[in-house]
Amino acid sequence: MTGEGGEAMRRNLLVLLLAVLMMPMVAEAVNSDIFRVRSTADLAQICSVPTGDSMYAAAIAFCHGYGVGAYQYYQASVSGPQGRPFVCLPDPPPSRTEALQMFLAWAREHPQYMGEPAVDTLFRWLGAKWPCSK
Repeated sequence: MTGEGGEAMRRNLLVLLLAVLMMPMVAEAVNSDIFRVRSTADLAQICSVPTGDSMYAAAIAFCHGYGVGAYQYYQASVSGPQGRPFVCLPDPPPSRTEALQMFLAWAREHPQYMGEPAVDTLFRWLGAKWPCSK
């Protein structure tokens, strides 16, 4: 990793690492079990917490952070001359809230992926929804 792109990738990875390391401290104050994200079902449950629930703010912030972090890592991994992107968002892209609702609807329609790792299912959906045409 050299140059400006490498520096940005290192900075993004550092921020992601710090967020992951701090997660147990934040989760402990709420209910740490819901934030383990062992599967797509766990992520769907976190991202579906009703607005009136006492855990709503923590859950929705975690949900958005999970998605943004995963997508930024993906962007860093496919940047540069060797990168081969398979997800190409429209211009303008949907808002995070819109994308979240689309993902949850898709996940409900594809229950066979609920036991899979959440990040795998997230990118399965992104690649199906917005594939790159090359």
